[in-house]
Parts: sequence; structure tokens; C-alpha cells
Amino acid sequence: MFDVVYTYWPHILLVVSTVLSVIASVHVAMTKRDVRSANAWVGVIILSPIIGPLAYAVAGINRMRRTSYIAKRSRRQRRLSAALAHYAVPDGVIECQFGGRMEALRRLGDRVALHALTSGNQLMPLETGDAAYEAMGQAVDAARHSILMETYIFDRDGAGLTLADKLIAAHKRGVTVRVLIDAVGARYSVPSIVQYLEEGGVTVACFNGKVIMGLRLPYANLRTHRKILVVDGTTAFMGGMNIRDAFVGPNAAHDTHFKVSGPVVADLFAVAADDWHFETGEALDSDVWQIRLHEIADSPAGFTRVVVTGPDSNLECNHKVLTGAFSVAKRSIRIMSPYFLPDAVFLASLATAARRGVDVEIVVPSKNNLAIVSHAMNGQFEQIIKNGCRIFRSTGPFDHSKLLVVDGRWAFVGSSNMDSRSLRLNFEVDLEVYDQTFAAFVEDRMMKSKEGAQEVSLSELQNQPFALKLLQRVLWLGSPFL
Repeated sequence: MFDVVYTYWPHILLVVSTVLSVIASVHVAMTKRDVRSANAWVGVIILSPIIGPLAYAVAGINRMRRTSYIAKRSRRQRRLSAALAHYAVPDGVIECQFGGRMEALRRLGDRVALHALTSGNQLMPLETGDAAYEAMGQAVDAARHSILMETYIFDRDGAGLTLADKLIAAHKRGVTVRVLIDAVGARYSVPSIVQYLEEGGVTVACFNGKVIMGLRLPYANLRTHRKILVVDGTTAFMGGMNIRDAFVGPNAAHDTHFKVSGPVVADLFAVAADDWHFETGEALDSDVWQIRLHEIADSPAGFTRVVVTGPDSNLECNHKVLTGAFSVAKRSIRIMSPYFLPDAVFLASLATAARRGVDVEIVVPSKNNLAIVSHAMNGQFEQIIKNGCRIFRSTGPFDHSKLLVVDGRWAFVGSSNMDSRSLRLNFEVDLEVYDQTFAAFVEDRMMKSKEGAQEVSLSELQNQPFALKLLQRVLWLGSPFL
């Protein structure tokens, strides 16, 4: 037997490689929804025998089989919608206050988003890690019934241990606590915070850390990038901020988080509870987890919708809402994102708006924590600027905020970056807000970041050394995977 293998190993390897490539290519053709992604994976599979199919098996297959779970979620969503009926925004209200274009955007949201637009919501901005962690810690300290937390990164450092100790203390005084951390994000610090929380009695789970081909590895894609904290069913926190020391102190990285009250808290809880149920099988539907609507004070405005996105039934929901917003813009589109690498459809929507005379401005950090992504972004800037958009590099510490405003009336905030990973591969949660006061804050926040910023010019990009431009374009080619 060994002699046969030794003699014919090239032929055996060729047959195995061919079979694996055919199987993987057929799987790509039958399961991928995006032709660009399908073509890219077929190219990798064919051009990299053995390695290509194995890479696809690890990073390219969507193993999120949530059909029965989604059916249960739909039933829960119907019950939630009935409970929140009092806060539903009547037809015509958005058109009356914001115009027909925004009413069209509202109808788009009604059709593509899982959650309804509700009134009576309040959003308090938390512009630094110090402010956000203090507010979150105070809410945890005051918790009486329940705490549900979902996050991407929860480091075992000063900031992480401080919040972890508060969660442990809440558990010890009888509060029911559940913490869901992404399986990749849980490994950003060694040792992980997971064991520390478990030793303190807190019930913890890691999102999507399954066995792949016999190895216990988290999938490279399909991460939960959501940041949600819900306390007692009355107060929530969400935004773009992870739990780590990088956001603490006078010279820390910048980010923007939000303290949320109002009926939208129920929707944020539903998102995190669904993810917890999917990962652990535990339904958070006992009395301790009840949303206490009677304790929620009405706000006079605050028209807000939770926009949930993920590689399941909510695929590209944020992408659809954002491109819809670009199509109704009349005056301005302001975008702030640490990673700006959207797809061609997204960019075409921005270019079309710019050609209609809409003022399109994009703010990115001059100092990025991911050098590869920064170079890939630079590789795309020339075509963006040629289409009439303006790009600014903000100075100062790295800014991790994800903010967007259209016409000073509509804002979009949350966990989504403007890149393929957030717009297609990750589980994200954002808020769309129809409120001029809130939109003005978000726009002011971006304008502050523009102070002292350098506008990117075509001459600057074109005068770069050829080797650097080539590197940027090569990295840009891999942007769907960054």
C-alpha cells in the first residue's frame, strides 16, 4: 500500500485536489448571494489547490443555521410589536415633520428592518470611554433585576476588570446577569475575561466559537460586532465602544457611545436576547427579564428604529437603509468611520448623490489602528474624490466613532463600520434617528473632528510613489476580506 502511494502520490494529490476544488466551487455557486464574493472564492479555490478549498471551509462557509431560531424570533417579535403599539409612529408624522423624502426612507425601513420606528425615545451621547464606562458602571451598580450584555471586545485590563467586578457584585446581590462576548473578541486579551467572570459567578457565553474541522477555532467571519448593555429592562447602552483601556484617559482613542431610554430599549434587549438564545439555548423570557414599559417616560420626539444586520435573514439591512438614505438626501451627507471600505453599490449611491449636488463629506482618522486597512482605504480614495465626494483625515488620537447624518435631520449611529465586514459579514446593531436636535449633535461631533483635519486631494494621491500606490491597490483588492 505504501509503495503504491509513494509511486502515485502526484496522481493521488491531483485527484484529491480536483475533487476538493469541484466540491468547494459547487458549494460557492449554490450558496453565495453576491457574485463578487463567489468569483473571489472560486478564484482562491482554483488557484490554490488544497489550500484554497481548506481556506474556504474555514472562512467562507456561512454556518449560521438559524431557520428554526428565526421562526421563534418572529413570534417573539410579533409579541414585542404588540406591546410597543402605543409608541408606534403613525403614518404621515414623518412626512409632516421632515418631508416626503424622509417619509419614503421611513417606508423603506418598515420593509427591510426587523423593528418598527417608535416615538418617545431619548439618546444621551457619551463621547469618551471615561464617560461611557462611568455611566455603564453606575447603571450596573443600580441594577435591581437583570443585566444583559453583548459585546465584541471585553479585555481583561483596567477598564474591563472594573466593569467585570461591578457585574460580579451585581450577581452576588441577586441580580440576574448574562454576558455574551464574541469568541474572537474574547481572545484580544490573555488571559481572557471570560474565566474571571465565571469565577465570580456570572453566566458567560462566547458567540460563535464552534469546532471547525476538528479544531476549536472561532470563525474568521460571522462575528458579533454588537455592543449592547440593557439594565432592568429600562435603560440601555449601545454604540461603537468596546470594553478596553484603549478608550480611557486624556490621550485615549475616541469613540461615541449612547445611553438610551424609551421603547427602543425593548428592541435592543430583543436583539441581545435573541443572540443569547441562539448561542446558549436559554430563552430570556422569565419575569426578571420583562421590559418595564411603565417605568419608561415618554419623550416628546425621539423617532428611533433599531436596525439589525447579520449574515442571516437580516443580510445587508444596514446597507439597504444607508443607500436608501443617500438616495433621498437633498443637501448633505456626513459620514465618519474608522474603516471606510464599502462596496461598489454603496460608493455608487454616494457618487450619484454628489452628482445631484449633495455635499458629501467623509471623515476618517489620519492615524489608524489597522495599517493594512488604512492602506486599502487610500487605494480607494482617488475614485471616491473623482466622483465629487470630499474626504478628510482627522488629526489627534485614533477615532473609532461610526456616525452618519443626512440633511441635518436623519442620523445613523451604532456599531457598523462602512466596510464589507460590517455591511455584510458581521452581526451589527445601529439606530436610525429622525430628530433634528440629535442629528445636530452628531454633525457637530463630526465637525469637531474636522477641525485641523487635512482634506485628501487628488494631487496628493497621484504624487505618491508608485510602489506605495501599488501596495494600496493590492490591499484594496482584498478589501472584502479585511
